[in-house]
Amino acid sequence: MTKQKNYNKTLIACYLGFVTQAISANFTPLLFLTFKNTYGIGLEKIALIPLVFYLTQLLIDLAATRFVDKIGYRTCVVSSQILSAVGLVLMAILPEVLPVPFMGILIAVVLYAMGSGLIEVLVSPIVEACPFENKDGMMSLLHSFYCWGAVGVILGSTIFFTVFGLTNWKILTLIWALVPLYNAFNFISCPIERLVEDGESMNTSQLLRLPLFWLLILLMICSGASEASMAQWASAFTESAMGVSKTVGDLAGPCLFAVFMGISRILYGKMSEKLDLTKAMLACGILCVICYLTASLSSIPIIGLTGCALCGASVGIMWPGTISISSQKCPRGGTAMFAFLALAGDLGATVSPTIVGNVSNMFGGNLKIGLCIATAFPLMLILGLIILNQKFNRLSQSNSGKQTRSSTASSVPGHPPRERGCPGKFSFLYCILAIHEFSHRLLFRSFPKFLHPFNPVRRITVLPTFLNPRFLHQFRQYMIHTLLYFLFRLN
Repeated sequence: MTKQKNYNKTLIACYLGFVTQAISANFTPLLFLTFKNTYGIGLEKIALIPLVFYLTQLLIDLAATRFVDKIGYRTCVVSSQILSAVGLVLMAILPEVLPVPFMGILIAVVLYAMGSGLIEVLVSPIVEACPFENKDGMMSLLHSFYCWGAVGVILGSTIFFTVFGLTNWKILTLIWALVPLYNAFNFISCPIERLVEDGESMNTSQLLRLPLFWLLILLMICSGASEASMAQWASAFTESAMGVSKTVGDLAGPCLFAVFMGISRILYGKMSEKLDLTKAMLACGILCVICYLTASLSSIPIIGLTGCALCGASVGIMWPGTISISSQKCPRGGTAMFAFLALAGDLGATVSPTIVGNVSNMFGGNLKIGLCIATAFPLMLILGLIILNQKFNRLSQSNSGKQTRSSTASSVPGHPPRERGCPGKFSFLYCILAIHEFSHRLLFRSFPKFLHPFNPVRRITVLPTFLNPRFLHQFRQYMIHTLLYFLFRLN
């Protein structure tokens, strides 16, 4: 008797995978001032740490399109946990061992950034490949664990430093390293399915030639940018708008933002079966625009803080929602598509905070103006969703194979062969064409020489002049008929 696979174990491992990614992304920034005071590292060097982290993650996202399918999901995802654990352990060791502490920090950052990049690429397709019924809800719930991981890291680290002091940060680093180490054993033993069977997924060149793919990439860039623009500047915005300390600013800014983002993902995960994903994302995009404008234009601190917090709720389903839409619209995208989506999301999350900072600096450090400019990202997301809904709602069907169309001769002499199964607007054009043919023949039945709409040129010589109204009317009808005919045939 075949033992039934426990996909719940796979789901738990993926949950902890995103918690690991949250540890990698959010723990080290809490130690920036500690690095400065302990090792004498300048702020200009410390600023390189997040740059190296995100750049490494981007490179891994790009490289994953080539090696993940060859190596296999399990080997890569287990490696992601080991790299994350090793990187965190070395964070506590290398700065004390190497003659240049900053180099030790960068080596550790590169290692756990590689693990973080692999997590981002692999966890979503692993869950997508599992035989769960409600994939949209599962995906949203999955990504909520990044939010809860971020909240846990910020709160847990703050409590630890308050009780044991900043001097014991190395002990806390080793404690956080236990999470990916434990999760590596989860991924070793849990069932993992392939998203697409061998030979059925699209390769990179096929994806790059697909217009739908580039629209999905745009949506992912805007999703990452809409999330990161507020998340990265929430602490500074809270301090400047409310005049509070950094500790309170961290808790009221990025922490509260992450809480609301996690709540929105859980709520959508519970209600996804009753909601249309595209409409829900459109609503969240509109709410995101309102939140950015509220935070940037309001002169009342509490209203600005409310806009900041609700922005977390509005961006909650953007990232997982785009992944779910991509799976629906492009089912043969495979691992390469998920890797490019992760790359696009990271690109948006990397570039957007820089844009906000530079724009704010141009206006004398006015962060509100920078956040106002960031409104462009959710606006582009809304536009992209509208285009996707109108133009590409059937592209997933065309990617799997085009339907053969049988043609029969038209009952009307001189009419092009009728094609069955003509979709959308071209069925409408065919109706216009048929109505025009009928009315044309009825109206000009007394002029049989002019009846044939596709061969009138040789017969117009019987007309006395080009100024004849009947000739002009016939020529206009001929042009309209021909245009509709070719539009129909081009399909």
